[in-house]
Amino acid sequence: MNDNLEPIEAAEAKEMYLKQRSQEVSEATIQAHGYRLKHFVRWCEDVQSIENLNDLSGRDLQRFTTWRREDGDLNNVTVVTQLSTLRVFLKWCENINAVEEDLHDKILMPNLAKHEDQRDAMLNSSDAKDLLQYLRKFELGTRTHALIEVLWHTGMRIGAAHGLDLGDYDPHEQNIEVQHRPDTETRLKNKQDGERYVGLSEDVCDALDAYIKFKRADVVDDFGREALFTSKYGRPSKSSLRDNIYQITRPCVYTGECPHDRDVESCEAMERNKASRCPSSVSPHAIRRGSITHHLSEDVPDKVVGDRMNVSLDVLEKHYDRRSEKQKSRQRQDYLDNI
Repeated sequence: MNDNLEPIEAAEAKEMYLKQRSQEVSEATIQAHGYRLKHFVRWCEDVQSIENLNDLSGRDLQRFTTWRREDGDLNNVTVVTQLSTLRVFLKWCENINAVEEDLHDKILMPNLAKHEDQRDAMLNSSDAKDLLQYLRKFELGTRTHALIEVLWHTGMRIGAAHGLDLGDYDPHEQNIEVQHRPDTETRLKNKQDGERYVGLSEDVCDALDAYIKFKRADVVDDFGREALFTSKYGRPSKSSLRDNIYQITRPCVYTGECPHDRDVESCEAMERNKASRCPSSVSPHAIRRGSITHHLSEDVPDKVVGDRMNVSLDVLEKHYDRRSEKQKSRQRQDYLDNI
């Protein structure tokens, strides 16, 4: 063992790591890392009885990988995600003399098949059209209506929408200013690099104007800020907004039909806080992915989409563009036909 190592338990190292990283990354990232690392801490404490990370070996890491896959019944993508976080954590542990040097390199990552790390869930254009038609007819000006209009039209992340203030919306210029405000607990994923003005359509402005005039609660959050999307208590949590989206994107709600032949009265997805159990309900990120794909399908240039949605071109192509190769070919041909 390296004589320079200093004894430390896994749980203490994890808390030190998260505290240090909280100065560098978003709250959502910290929460994700905390969730992934809690399994490693549990394994150290309850399964292997490792009380000192100094004793951790490459063989131990292989045992953890096998245990984690079996314990959680995880697929390759999830295993790779969790092991990637563990590698970052162990590399940090090396810098504070908690584990052997280069231990992080001893984690053996599963091989992913091509495209296996791409998540395909998205709200497609046809479903989005049906959903918006329903909202404009039956829920005009509700918070959920305004939120869906903004997310579909702008492709912004739910964290960005959650952090919007009333003053960020300019109805005259028809745009929204997206800002990074870490001091009052509304961070952007890409921090200052995520700040931008986003133009809005008349339909989106109409929904926002109706919501602000008739439905928005005139309250402030814990920091005295006037949130754009509010509850009667102030700024709603991101999980509350996410639940709203799962609820409204159940097809039985906005089409009146269940594509899974379920009995709506007895369907578990109709129970309180269980809308996500509907196979066809979607998350905010699925709306973002669908919005980006829709913009690309409408021949909006990649660079414009990337700047508007705050996503790099390589990430856009790998994780968000769900156009088929045949569709891409047709769009390229349309350009070439004009030459």
